[in-house]
Amino acid sequence: MIASALTIAGTDPTGGAGIQADLKSFQEREVYGMSVVTSVVAQNTMGVKDVQHLPVDFIEKQLDAVFQDIMPDAVKTGMIATSEMMELIAGKLVNQQSPYVIDPVMVAKSGHELMEEKSKQTVRDKLIPLAAIATPNIPEAEILVEFPIKNLSDAKRAARLIVEELGAGAAIVKGGHLPGEAVDVLYDKQGYQLFQSPRLETKHTHGTGCTFSAVITSELAKGRTIPEAVAIGKEFITAAIHHTLGIGKGNGPTNHWGYRMNGLPGKKKGVDSNE
Repeated sequence: MIASALTIAGTDPTGGAGIQADLKSFQEREVYGMSVVTSVVAQNTMGVKDVQHLPVDFIEKQLDAVFQDIMPDAVKTGMIATSEMMELIAGKLVNQQSPYVIDPVMVAKSGHELMEEKSKQTVRDKLIPLAAIATPNIPEAEILVEFPIKNLSDAKRAARLIVEELGAGAAIVKGGHLPGEAVDVLYDKQGYQLFQSPRLETKHTHGTGCTFSAVITSELAKGRTIPEAVAIGKEFITAAIHHTLGIGKGNGPTNHWGYRMNGLPGKKKGVDSNE
């Protein structure tokens, strides 16, 4: 039977991030994708123009429509702007057996704040403890652990604290904002694993976090372990950035079919642990 995954997040009308990026990623990984919209975001590769949050009762109706019909094999959340939304979603997920991936989207690539200030504590208290894995980038991890992350040692400490103090099952702190090669730090109850790739000099990285976490969600939906899912996600996003589409007037989107069509630089096309 086909695996299914649900994304709960905001939108991107230009298709590079948010729910649109999640659904593209699910499709590329051969997982049936479903979506619940939290906020409608007027954004493009140059930045966020405006945001309209959906009423919490309507978000609940969307969630109930999914859970009453097609129970997802994995769930991910992206942009959840308000504490009220988070409380609702936490209440819906607390009794679900499917693995939950939290991508704690707080700031857009352009620097636009996507989350209310008081919501940052609600993320820590209500959503992180439910997550099989949290996937923050460096700025998001700094907000979660409340100390600056300047190097790999800091990133390792942050990943450990997200698990041992905030209660996530695992955490991967993405290293794209640190100098040098792009090293992502995974920490779970088994210890640390590092996932490394060359730094690619490009401005076309819109939606990388959404895409990476969506691929991890897809692989968990298929029954893969967290390290397996992260390894595939790392290869997928590296190829998506390398095989750039070169579109948009700002920070352009990643190439969601780059991995399938071209593979990793230096590797044969289509080679991964899923084939």
